[in-house]
Amino acid sequence: LHSISINQAIMSSHILEVNPDSQLEFSLSHSEANPRCVMTLKHPGTSKDHIAFKVKTTQPRRYLVRPNQGLVAPGNSASISILLVEKDKQALLQSFERLGQPGLDHSKDKFLVQSCTAPESFASKKSSGESSELYDALTSMWSSVTSGGSSTPIFNKKLHVRHVVQEGATSKTAGATSTSKSMPSKLEGSSDMSVEKMSHEQLVSEFSRLRSKYDELLTFSVSLTAERDILSNTLEQTKRDYNREISSRPSEGKTSTSSSASKGSLQSTMMQLLVVAIACFIAGMRMGNSGGAVGEEA
Repeated sequence: LHSISINQAIMSSHILEVNPDSQLEFSLSHSEANPRCVMTLKHPGTSKDHIAFKVKTTQPRRYLVRPNQGLVAPGNSASISILLVEKDKQALLQSFERLGQPGLDHSKDKFLVQSCTAPESFASKKSSGESSELYDALTSMWSSVTSGGSSTPIFNKKLHVRHVVQEGATSKTAGATSTSKSMPSKLEGSSDMSVEKMSHEQLVSEFSRLRSKYDELLTFSVSLTAERDILSNTLEQTKRDYNREISSRPSEGKTSTSSSASKGSLQSTMMQLLVVAIACFIAGMRMGNSGGAVGEEA
């Protein structure tokens, strides 16, 4: 019991406090382009070690997580911003319009927060502001830890996702659509006009157009980031498979060499037996012939 209590104390001193504790909630509406959710990771401050974290999700194309990995100093905390892609938000709203809230209550989206103690060299990189080097070092460390190449214990925290639609969000769809259709087409080039010469309606239209362009760029950035993360994970998996294949080849070579050697020795033995049998046969024939000649002379 004493050893169990010690292990629990060690674990509690190296586990980040995650807030919210078990569920991430995204509030959906047509007015908000990309719903966000903020998750806080706090160092318990019961040890002097820095704690490294990595945030994973079952839907990397749907959510943009920033930062998705990092380092937390003793007593400090880190805020993780999670953004829902506009395309998936629209799909969820359409599902809500067809099925209501029960259609969103069975989401299988999940997040996983992994944490472990980090080497002291990582803390020096963070204090010196070497963010790119720290990111590369964290990526390499997590690849080693998750592949079993390190004995550092990993602590996992799972969180479920819930999507909730704001009241009156769907009723605004028709109004927003009619407003966008009623805008004159000449306002498309209103960005070339001077701001002082624009009317209030033109300013509102220009702001809406720029906001739409911003949302498109943000969605494109999210897609590129998701593709990068997927390619990075695929590359790491390919590297591990390649290293395992390379390490298994010498043993296969030794096996084939020993097998060919045993086959060669067997063939040599068979040849020797065959030569001995032929020699015995020839000697027997000669002895038989000589015995026959002696019998005739007698």
